[in-house]
Amino acid sequence: MLKKKSNLFILLALLALLMALSACGSTEEEATAEPAVEEAVEEEAVEEEAEVGTGLAMEAAEVASEFFSQEQYDRAMRQMTMEPEGPAGQPWLQIVDDQEFADTSEWAKEGPYTFCFSNAGVNNPWRVVGWTTMQAEVDLHPEIEEFIHVDAEGSDEKQIADIADLVAGGNCDVLIISPNTTAALTPAVELACEELPVIVFDRGVFTDCPVSFVQPIGGYAYGETGARYVIDNCGDDCNVLAIRILPGVDVLEERWAAAKLAFESSDNINVIGVEFGDGDNAKVKSLVIDYLDRFGRIDAVWMDAGASAVAALEGFEDAGEDFPIIVGEDQQDFLKKWQDNDLSGISPTFPTFQWRTPVIAGLNIMNGEEVPSVWRLPQPTIDNDNLDTYVFPNMPPLHYAMCGCEEMPEFPERWGGE
Repeated sequence: MLKKKSNLFILLALLALLMALSACGSTEEEATAEPAVEEAVEEEAVEEEAEVGTGLAMEAAEVASEFFSQEQYDRAMRQMTMEPEGPAGQPWLQIVDDQEFADTSEWAKEGPYTFCFSNAGVNNPWRVVGWTTMQAEVDLHPEIEEFIHVDAEGSDEKQIADIADLVAGGNCDVLIISPNTTAALTPAVELACEELPVIVFDRGVFTDCPVSFVQPIGGYAYGETGARYVIDNCGDDCNVLAIRILPGVDVLEERWAAAKLAFESSDNINVIGVEFGDGDNAKVKSLVIDYLDRFGRIDAVWMDAGASAVAALEGFEDAGEDFPIIVGEDQQDFLKKWQDNDLSGISPTFPTFQWRTPVIAGLNIMNGEEVPSVWRLPQPTIDNDNLDTYVFPNMPPLHYAMCGCEEMPEFPERWGGE
């Protein structure tokens, strides 16, 4: 009997031991399973973190080496701090920085004159205002008997053919060119330079053969001004969506190059995306809504061309989100929305008054007067302090405030105003 009880105790002890071991085993499995769950959460967080800020690695964020010059960038940063020289209140006649002047005596001749203009296009509101302003400038000078304008309609191929036809026609005393894109138009400009005086403005080319290149301080200044405002006003952990208009144009590439440099050097900026909006309002609005869905918030929108800035803001309205810090331009619909909603914004501007200067430079050349080889114009900025000065209620929504046209004949009606 005692032996049976002893065997029973041994059996019970073994059973208890097995249960204990089993319990220990399941605890170990659970303990090893918990880190696996934590590891999955950590991996998900890493993926989420990696997505933020990767906009600078996107294809649209690339800056082609041919469109960046450290020397020109440094020059633009310096010129942003300089006071222009020239007639007060006439920025289209002013000059920023010391410039070399070209001797034009070989081209001097008596009038009347035929001026020719190869235009990249009249395919956006900025160019429409500029073209209207240029025509008004021509009308101020009766010695320009004929003004031949050829619209390339945004096509490199057409503009190359247009320039060849204008040169071959032999009627042009001066050829003004606003290139559609930089590299593609360079050979055509070089060929034209062999036959007559050429003035390039707005967008540049990869040659210094034109008698004068007219442009405000330029793309680097524009890009830096907008990016710096975002950096200084957005606070920590700032999600930025950058919307570009199109690639391959020097002044636009320079705008993004300068902004990218500024964003890369700033600890508080997360560039969540860099996209081409193509100047299409519907596409820009869609991009904003898509990035809001993906990232939850956009704190600032940097744009290299502001014609679709209102569309970007409408994307926030449609999504029921607060307006972001915004970089736009000087068109009236944006300035009015900025004013009405007390936005935090800035407009670096690429002033349309520059369309007056090539005509004036052409007349100087015909008179044998020296002209700046690079005619660097001032580039004013609109901010919250001076915004009210540039809101014109009597002008159409897509009129650009920096036209320098307010004192010209037929203003405002010629520009669509009342």
